[in-house]
Amino acid sequence: MNKYYFYRNALFNVYATVDDGYLKMNTEGLLSPVFKSVVKDLMQMFDGTKPSRVEANRLIYSTWMPPIPSKPFDRLVSSQIANRKGKYLPEQLTISITEDCPNKCLHCALPDTKNHAKLEQNIVKSVIDQAQDMGTTLIIFDGGEPLLYDGLEDLISYVDKKRAISGLFTSGVGLTAERARSLKNAGLYMLSVSLDSAHEESHDFMRGRSGVFRDAISAILNGVAAGLFVNIYVVISPRNIHELDNFYELARETGVDEISFFEIVPTGRWLNHTNEVLSAEDRKKFDDFVSRASMSSGPRIFPIPHIVRKMGCFAGRKWLHITPEGNVWPCSCLPLSYGNIHKDTLKQIWNKITSDSIFTGDKCLMRDSNFRRIYLDINTDIKQN
Repeated sequence: MNKYYFYRNALFNVYATVDDGYLKMNTEGLLSPVFKSVVKDLMQMFDGTKPSRVEANRLIYSTWMPPIPSKPFDRLVSSQIANRKGKYLPEQLTISITEDCPNKCLHCALPDTKNHAKLEQNIVKSVIDQAQDMGTTLIIFDGGEPLLYDGLEDLISYVDKKRAISGLFTSGVGLTAERARSLKNAGLYMLSVSLDSAHEESHDFMRGRSGVFRDAISAILNGVAAGLFVNIYVVISPRNIHELDNFYELARETGVDEISFFEIVPTGRWLNHTNEVLSAEDRKKFDDFVSRASMSSGPRIFPIPHIVRKMGCFAGRKWLHITPEGNVWPCSCLPLSYGNIHKDTLKQIWNKITSDSIFTGDKCLMRDSNFRRIYLDINTDIKQN
């Protein structure tokens, strides 16, 4: 049985085996009796869970993580060790390289500046270098619609594959079979295609344009055919919470590696929709679905609300977001700028963020009425559930 090493040195190793499609975590080495209890909580996060893909020489646990083993994964482990010592690193960076987009999504987090801003390639490459030097292991190109950006493949190629993996968030517009192969050849690791409904009419309504559902499905199939690690990204809300099984069946049918669920946040164009967030009953539906579907045949589920519940909110602790204007936010949902990459270094901005006491990881600040009122001058109250 293959062993996939999460951590390895001369005296203590942490590894996983795969039994009937699920991970079994274990340790070995002279110091195993001493250190096994130290990493017990981390091992429990993986033990008994389904990986995205199992290969002979590597394990793709999630499309959001570097393969195991790999140098980027070793860097991720190092950042986790640093976290335990109180030092936070920006493990994940999302770069909105362009504001241009053919869609008009009702819940888009990007502000409506209407100035068609975009980041020049030399600026993006500088940010990539700075982020990787700081310890980033996942660099995601976002928008707008990043497929509209001239030179996208060049940016993907620029990511140092020995230090980080690259990802792409897209609505699927323009992702032909040829373009999918081009992205793969450029070195793209993860392709994440957004779906707001498993039904064409409802998805197109949320996206503000007819035909975008067909674009998304085509993009998913083309990405799978090109050999990319493909993820379906779903923002769950009261409008689609009843479609959870439909989403999973669609993920199974299209052959993706993973399906991720993110809880809707009152931000961007959804800023004042504070009554259209998940209720306690909705969350119970989601929890029941995850428990049931995670043990069924089909792709891995990445339940982001559950991850946040276990690990805390990543904003200001593990995540950085850059807008097309170059402003740096603690996450893509929190429109509070701590600097601009045209004026400041990424490290300077990160130090400002991590020294701000508001980022405790306890909860999503955009769902906190006091935070919205004090920091963002927004007086709408959040529905209490």
